Amino acid sequence: QVQLVESGGGLVQTGGSLRLTCEASPSIFNRRAMGWFRQAPGKQRERVAAISEFGSKNYISSVQGRFIISRDNVKNTMWLQMNDLKPEDTGVYYCNAVVGIALMEPLLDFRGQGTQVTVSS
Repeated sequence: QVQLVESGGGLVQTGGSLRLTCEASPSIFNRRAMGWFRQAPGKQRERVAAISEFGSKNYISSVQGRFIISRDNVKNTMWLQMNDLKPEDTGVYYCNAVVGIALMEPLLDFRGQGTQVTVSS
């Protein structure tokens, strides 16, 4: 069964932290790069960060130094530690397999509910 489940979102103040979790079915997670995406109200979905099977990472410039992506290949789980959050980080966050960490192109259709992150000013 192909499954991606995001969790961990919430409402925080500017400067706060959240840790998002993505639990994936092995058929998606095994030997694949994975990534986080987000969609703000009224905007297109954008890439946020990606991690290769072996732990190489890539971030968009606006989150570099604040977010940390990580994964556990045994648990088929990926995380996104988000620190020093800003109002512009607000959105629904999704995870997906990606075609390479450089471009962070999503591999699959987005099928999960995502997890809402709201940062108040």
